[in-house]
Amino acid sequence: MKNFWIILSISFMLLVANANADVRFGVSAAYTQVEADGTETEGGEKNSASVSNDVVIPSIFVELSGERFSLGLDYIPLDADVSNKTKKRTDTETSVTGTTTQTSTSRTQQAQAEISDHFTLYATMALTDTFYLKGGMAQFTLNTEESLGTGSKYGNVDVDGFVYGFGFTDGNSRLELAYTDYEDISVSSSVARTGVTTNNSISADLDTLSLKYSYAF
Repeated sequence: MKNFWIILSISFMLLVANANADVRFGVSAAYTQVEADGTETEGGEKNSASVSNDVVIPSIFVELSGERFSLGLDYIPLDADVSNKTKKRTDTETSVTGTTTQTSTSRTQQAQAEISDHFTLYATMALTDTFYLKGGMAQFTLNTEESLGTGSKYGNVDVDGFVYGFGFTDGNSRLELAYTDYEDISVSSSVARTGVTTNNSISADLDTLSLKYSYAF
């Protein structure tokens, strides 16, 4: 997060120093496909799953625009679920270390993840009067929302990513297609499963593809 804000501050100072830069504000709505793959490791056991969600995400932005280049900061004021439904499964443990008889214990595992405080620092370069390329850095907080029978508890984590896209504009309105590739996510539980000495962990990969309409005032 520290590097993100350093880059943001330097970039804005450079554009502000350009007397030809205009400050613009705007609103956006993006139809976004969220795709995620994750694996939870509990002792020597691994459980993997893939989830997805299609959602319309609004955002607001401020932008400094020059003749061909612009720099902007986009913020999503709402939270979004990674999956379109809560993942749920029931595990049955048929033996426990240290017991002399066979036991049977059922544990219900429920998990969901939520994206919040999503910022994108981006730059655009106009190739023609209407067509432009876009690149940038994104960051959000991943809130883990789990109810695990194993007793595991996971905290929240900040995730960075890179944005690549292109779009068309008539000056005020624009339509763009953008892909965001987020870094690999790794989270360890604060509580280990009963009978396991090492804390459980989750590794995940998250990507989004969005079609966004924006209007700059």
